[in-house]
Amino acid sequence: MTLRIAPLAALALAYSIGAIPVGFVVAWAFGIGDIRRHGSGNIGATNVLRTLGRLPGALTLVGDIAKGYLAVVVASALVSGQTSVEAAAGVAAIVGNCWSVFLWFRGGKGVATGLGVFLKLAPLATAPAALVWLAVVMTFRYVSLASLLAAICVPLGALMLGRPPAIVVACAVGAAIVVLRHRDNIARLLTGSERRLGHRAAATERP
Repeated sequence: MTLRIAPLAALALAYSIGAIPVGFVVAWAFGIGDIRRHGSGNIGATNVLRTLGRLPGALTLVGDIAKGYLAVVVASALVSGQTSVEAAAGVAAIVGNCWSVFLWFRGGKGVATGLGVFLKLAPLATAPAALVWLAVVMTFRYVSLASLLAAICVPLGALMLGRPPAIVVACAVGAAIVVLRHRDNIARLLTGSERRLGHRAAATERP
């Protein structure tokens, strides 16, 4: 593969892997149909958990993390040593999750896929972020708030750990996407109407 084609192929493959709608597929497999018509309408693990229970939620979570990690691994194999392309591929995977071509450019909120990406690009930076996520969830039981704070921690951790600038920027862009995708959650957090972890969504279809 030529030097010009390899980066483009890496980005395209990373986006395509990230775009795989894991929660959507899991919901269909468990017989509920289109998960976007249930609960919050999101395809992510939290909505799958609230709507279908622990096993489907866990499968969605693991699948979303795995595809983020795999997207960067595949890109790295195509452009070995090109850190900037690998970092861009990580962002492409998060973009794919949030705006999936398979769902007419709708999708999730990028948290679990972003975690998979960050585990590959900046593994040590994810440890404090994971602790922040856990502490916030255990204290306040707001998954959205925990995800926002954890996402913001990752680029800060990558910077402090001296990761290459391209990776720090990719982590920052990924975190920004997560914040953008949580704008409705932020509004609900500010008004006190955000649902806490443990609140089971009714498995009835949304209009």
